[in-house]
Amino acid sequence: MRYIIRSVKYFVQLMVILALIIAVLVLAKIVPGDISKIFVNGYDSLWQIALLMAVFAAIYPRLGYVKRQAVVPGSDEETLPVLDSVMRTHGYEKEQRADGKLCYRKKALGDRLTRLWEDRISVERSVTGYELEGIGRDVIRLLNALRSREY
Repeated sequence: MRYIIRSVKYFVQLMVILALIIAVLVLAKIVPGDISKIFVNGYDSLWQIALLMAVFAAIYPRLGYVKRQAVVPGSDEETLPVLDSVMRTHGYEKEQRADGKLCYRKKALGDRLTRLWEDRISVERSVTGYELEGIGRDVIRLLNALRSREY
């Protein structure tokens, strides 16, 4: 279900960005204001563009969200403060969840907005450390920060 929600959010984001670009071009008088003159196929181009954006939106969650293993030696008492420190340093705050799962969310509203409120990093304890799940670029940054910490 998360996959579908992420795809829909990304599709809407792509369409809004495209509409803004077209609006700026029209307002700057770089292109005419009539859709049939902007695109070669006229109004038929709109559904073709929407279909192309839907394909991109369907693929993105598979590539953009990852689950990675962080090797963090030690007990929970030793490693949780390090994990909390790394997360705070990178702008995350601990999220209180009813299911008891350890999750972090971005503090800054701007960061949350640009990530379409898909900014949660889920953390699960594993035998060798932690397993982080979330947006790929953020998870990789956090893994590198955890690896560089002294234990």
